[in-house]
Amino acid sequence: MPPTAPADVTDPRSTEPGRVPVARWERIAVAVLTAAFGCWLLVWALVLPTFQAPDETAHIDAAVHLALGDPWSAPGEMHVLNAVQAAAQQQATLPQSQWSTMSELLAEHPGESATVNQMTQHPPTAYLVGAAVLRAVHYGDLRWDHAVLALRLADVVAVTPLALLAWAVVRRVTRSPRAALVGVLALFATPQLASIAASVSNDAPVMLLAGVVVWLATRLLTGDLRWRTAIALGVALGAAIWVKGTALPAIPFVGLVVLVADAGVLPVLQRVVRTVVTLGVAAVVGAWWWLHNLVAYDRLQPNGYAAMRPPKAFAPGEHPTLGHFLDVSWGTLARTFWGSPGIKAQVTIGDVLTGVLTAVALAVVVLFAFRRGPELRTVLVLAVFPALLIGIQTYTSAHAYLTTTEVAATQGRYYFPAITCLVALSAVAWRRIPRTPGGRRLLATVLAVVAPALGLYGLTVVTVWFWNAARLPSSLADAGRYAMSGPVPTAVVAVLIVVVLAGVVAGIAAVVRRPPAVRSAPVPSTARSSSAR
Repeated sequence: MPPTAPADVTDPRSTEPGRVPVARWERIAVAVLTAAFGCWLLVWALVLPTFQAPDETAHIDAAVHLALGDPWSAPGEMHVLNAVQAAAQQQATLPQSQWSTMSELLAEHPGESATVNQMTQHPPTAYLVGAAVLRAVHYGDLRWDHAVLALRLADVVAVTPLALLAWAVVRRVTRSPRAALVGVLALFATPQLASIAASVSNDAPVMLLAGVVVWLATRLLTGDLRWRTAIALGVALGAAIWVKGTALPAIPFVGLVVLVADAGVLPVLQRVVRTVVTLGVAAVVGAWWWLHNLVAYDRLQPNGYAAMRPPKAFAPGEHPTLGHFLDVSWGTLARTFWGSPGIKAQVTIGDVLTGVLTAVALAVVVLFAFRRGPELRTVLVLAVFPALLIGIQTYTSAHAYLTTTEVAATQGRYYFPAITCLVALSAVAWRRIPRTPGGRRLLATVLAVVAPALGLYGLTVVTVWFWNAARLPSSLADAGRYAMSGPVPTAVVAVLIVVVLAGVVAGIAAVVRRPPAVRSAPVPSTARSSSAR
């Protein structure tokens, strides 16, 4: 286990139960990596063409509807604005110099199309924020791609703190500065995460809020039993479930966290009370929307796709098979978790590569993460969140297959709310493979290099797909094509990539560095008890 860094003796927080002191060099390193991660997302926001993220047309349309003052319709009753469809048509047929402003599009193409916008199956929260952003930048005066870029930048700002949260979670679980920094670099390894986080989507705020949920849950599981932490956890959970249903599995996860976090410190009755209060706070903040669904539609999650994907029977002589279901599910989930951007997930970093990455990651976690050790209880509880997401997604996909003949809802991005859990589980597992401190340092260095290398490979694949007709190698002609249709000058993207590379190299250097050894004193039970009062 890599030794912990020395504490700043003037830091009053070093006495908090469960806290591992953080040295100044580590704070600088994580700040640099967080800034690099933000620039990384910004690069993706600029490189991925508008409307080329999953459901981005519908997400943009929903935000514009609310910016215009339209009400949030019942599921299946909102239709895509003609102006939004006209923007997509201009992108495909006209040079950038002839693209219209949003006000011009709305005036020249009034009304709604016949295309259903399925996003009203979700709460309007993310789209209310998007509408506020559009109004703040006076979107009517902007060329439509710049208005969309404003929405993308809002998501970039929202997801950038995920790097800091990943560091904090891994740091808390492993007490290792090196492992925590590798945890941040691990976020660069999934081009799909960057693609989703940098596009217009309701997945982006869920990533942030679910990351806060996991961070606060980890604090509880590692000794921070203060009431304010439990209340903050309830607020974060409520905010997450008020954005999208993919956060709903966090409800039983949080209930379990609060119930077991103070086992051995507080009696069962007090732990139950804390759990009820935490979940009650979440219910007040965000669960009311789902209760409204039950009352209004007799369903927790209405189906916005009902008009587009109605029930359908198998053809005579055909029937569902487990082999087909598993084949489509495994391949699609692996591909769309690691790297498959595009409006129809048509760009891929390679089916073989994503399959191997998935198999290796799962094998390492299963074989090494759940072994006996001081982190075992925390690891087991953190594994519940992604396990719930997997179970619910599998059920939804199987139900769609049996009722519509299509293996639907197989999207790797549905696991991104638990990405910090997955990073923490992986950090614990990978650290247990080497037997010596030198081996741990070497493996950490390899992972720190490989993770961003995967991300850069994914960025290259996406860039040449959209700007060089999927042909390698890239050339100056690509830069010329981007200059003709991109939202900013090509030089801006180049500078951002240099900044990202500099930040990543600095992060790798911090991982390679061996911090001075210091023993961290164990947390006495009296301190734990007092913190829970």
